[in-house]
Amino acid sequence: MPQYDTVLSIAGSDSGGGAGIQADIKTVSALGCYAATAITAVTVQNTIGVTAVHPVPADIVEGQIKAVLDDIGAKAVKIGMLQSADIVTVIARCMREYRIRNIVLDPVMVSTSGHRLIEEKAIDALKDLLIPTTRVITPNIPEAEILLSGKPLSKQSDLPDAARELSRRYGTSVMLKAGHLTEERLTDYFYDAEDGTMLELPSVRIHTRNTHGTGCTMSSALAALIAKGMSLQDAARGAKEYINNAIIAGADYDIGHGHGPVCHFFNHSLSENQHTR
Repeated sequence: MPQYDTVLSIAGSDSGGGAGIQADIKTVSALGCYAATAITAVTVQNTIGVTAVHPVPADIVEGQIKAVLDDIGAKAVKIGMLQSADIVTVIARCMREYRIRNIVLDPVMVSTSGHRLIEEKAIDALKDLLIPTTRVITPNIPEAEILLSGKPLSKQSDLPDAARELSRRYGTSVMLKAGHLTEERLTDYFYDAEDGTMLELPSVRIHTRNTHGTGCTMSSALAALIAKGMSLQDAARGAKEYINNAIIAGADYDIGHGHGPVCHFFNHSLSENQHTR
């Protein structure tokens, strides 16, 4: 009997539909996997920004995770927005209890609009308890600076050593994203802690305001491709290709008044039909 390649996303809900759980479900589905979820927070947000965050109680987050893993299981787990230390602690405990290996953590700390999404104590719990359980983390530059205790990363040449240092410090593979730099040509770096190799993933900057949820989308793509049995490096290449194509396909859409989403279903008839209207 056939089985789905299941990905459990543990993250916050985005009422605007472009990031968080909503982006994760779209990405995982677009890549041919089955998306299950555990919601950690309900945000009040749209393309302009986040105006409120309502955390889900830690015991309810734990219940959602166990309900999925006890019944459906997961070939990979993607973890996104975690607002409180209690929630981080519960998730770390669950990951150890269920012996989940394929964990991709997007260390979401600040929204695109600058809204702080995580408590200070939660950052410490993330560093001490959760990141050491993961297989891959996918920080952007501001998040990497926080995880490196404030070390500034101001240019492209800083990133390879930063990826290695993150891996050494936390014992995980690292996808370090370069999108916050200003160059027209950007290179993300994937450091594979399992064989000690560095993968360069170059791209050309795409000029669009529709970049909401890019971090969620890339990390979900990485988790989905790992769930499908790809090696870490092939999954990293595939996730980079997917997010680039999703940005390109969604670049010219007019949605909302701020940072619109990427086009998750660029390979599917829905997006093709929309382009012809």
